[in-house]
Amino acid sequence: MHKSRLQRGSGTAIHPGGRALATSLLAAAALVAVAGAARADGTDGRGAGVALAARSPGMLEPRLPGYANPALPVDVDRSNGFDLLSEPVATAGEPLHGLASELDETSYDIPGQIVVDARDDLDDSALEALVRDFSLSVMPTALASETRIQIATVDGPVSAALQRLAQDPRVEVAEPLAWVRASFVANDPLLKDQWHMARVGAERAWDFATGRGVTVAVVDTGIACETHGPFTKGTDLASTECVEGWNFVNKTIHANDDQGHGTHVAGTIAQSTHNGLGAVGLAFHARLMPVKVLNESGWGTTADVADGIRWAAEHGAHVINLSLGGPRNSKVLQSAIDYAVSRGTVVVAAAGNTGGRVQFPGASDGVIGVSATDANDKIARFSSRGQGVDVAAPGVNVTQQTICNRGRDKCEGYPVYSGTSMAAPHVAGAAALLVSLGVSDPRAVEDALRSGARSVDDSDSGKLLYGAGILDAASSVVRVTQSHIVVRLLALLVLAMWVSRRARKKEANATSPWQASFLLPALAAGPGLFFFAPWLLPRVDLAVDVLARPIADLDLLIGASVHRWLPLANALIPLGLTSIFFGVKKLRPAIAGIAVGTAAYLTSVVVLGEVAGPLGRMALVVWCAANAAACLWIARTNLSAR
Repeated sequence: MHKSRLQRGSGTAIHPGGRALATSLLAAAALVAVAGAARADGTDGRGAGVALAARSPGMLEPRLPGYANPALPVDVDRSNGFDLLSEPVATAGEPLHGLASELDETSYDIPGQIVVDARDDLDDSALEALVRDFSLSVMPTALASETRIQIATVDGPVSAALQRLAQDPRVEVAEPLAWVRASFVANDPLLKDQWHMARVGAERAWDFATGRGVTVAVVDTGIACETHGPFTKGTDLASTECVEGWNFVNKTIHANDDQGHGTHVAGTIAQSTHNGLGAVGLAFHARLMPVKVLNESGWGTTADVADGIRWAAEHGAHVINLSLGGPRNSKVLQSAIDYAVSRGTVVVAAAGNTGGRVQFPGASDGVIGVSATDANDKIARFSSRGQGVDVAAPGVNVTQQTICNRGRDKCEGYPVYSGTSMAAPHVAGAAALLVSLGVSDPRAVEDALRSGARSVDDSDSGKLLYGAGILDAASSVVRVTQSHIVVRLLALLVLAMWVSRRARKKEANATSPWQASFLLPALAAGPGLFFFAPWLLPRVDLAVDVLARPIADLDLLIGASVHRWLPLANALIPLGLTSIFFGVKKLRPAIAGIAVGTAAYLTSVVVLGEVAGPLGRMALVVWCAANAAACLWIARTNLSAR
């Protein structure tokens, strides 16, 4: 159909070489579509048919001295430097009676302490008056100057104080200060087979993306990202880039892990890979941002977690992983999540390990809540389930490197942990892969993850366990890549035909766009010169990755934050080339090709709706439309000029 349309045209002559190239282009697109459809599920021969041994879900959780629920039986095992305590878990199909998930929210509240979120427009004197009026003893949170959030100690009944504060017009939110906890269960430390990476299609996904240019914040117990004092960078994080983080526990830039949970979680996201050492990470070219909000016992507060989310979003995190939670549906926490999402940050959180209802922030609005599955794709018996589960991911017997002995003395190992804390980073890693492909709108990222998920149980009860299904990172990135190629190729074809007509209408002897000097630059600026590369060579190699990207996506290699402004996808580049090289007649078709390719790319941004514009959706659409129109005018001028 495309070929006949080209021939009918408006009388434009088709250069023989151009006709052959255009035909090859369309044939390549068809081949890509067929090959991609056949391999979208990741069963491309390399990972298919591999038997994955079933292993029993673990039932161990880090010992929390001084904070442990006295109702839970304690069974301490100090082998391999890890203190462990057993916790009752639920098996799918079993009645969920008397579990921690069914405890009232107040079970995690800190006695006598509340969070007071005053109106942002209150000045210091008004805030002091509020404190005096309610006889509160307050301590500001780390970001109190921006958020006006204070932690207050209450003498007397907390409920009465909260009720009075809620009625005061100077207060936006008043709620109990609650604990949250790391949601994992450690198991056999000798298990080294990362069945979970094969299960989410990691090997196939790496052909299409590895997370370059994306920063993932791990809001947790910290990460073994640096050598500082008694702490050392993990040996299997040596080639993983870590950006500066923040320690909300000790109020310092050194967010070192003194518990082990955060480093294990971070490894699943971006463990150094292809280095001949230890384990692999799903988005191993992504950058890690350590944000420590949990102490060495794995506990923190809703206020600190909220501050950690805000801090990460403000300091360039494109994805935030929250492998923690509690039963308190904190409005302060929700406000921080809303803020992060409004800045274009994807927020992923563990559903919880209680076997009952989904904990928070896993169940919070705007969050991708993740339940845990085992090697047989069964819901883990400890995994929380219900409303709030968006997708499931492997969370049983997950192997990654982490620290032991509180991070001292270079003590580290590869323990096997189980929990939704281990499931969530698989999803965060997959989100990083999508962001590195230019899918930066949080809703679009979630849609891509849900669309690519492997369906297990479509019944209403099954959706409460698995959400949209089990994470398939390979399927998600393949689908996104295919949609980019198809939309950009079609846009390129239509716009090239339109420009050709307009150029000939203005000048009968206008240059034909159907020649290599136009088509190759147009491909480079539109879908990418070697857009088909992932089906031939993995984009793990930087050179392949560069050639497979359109010019407008090259800034993603620097950082997704830069790409949000589309600095390489606007009319300024072809306009600048025109102003410099317009006198060189042989270069005009190439400049026209870049202009039309850029217009095709901008058209795909609007059609696909995957990009989070820094000034909002409407501003992004207007920007793309205006620049696409300018690009087409530049292309017509270069083709029609004598």
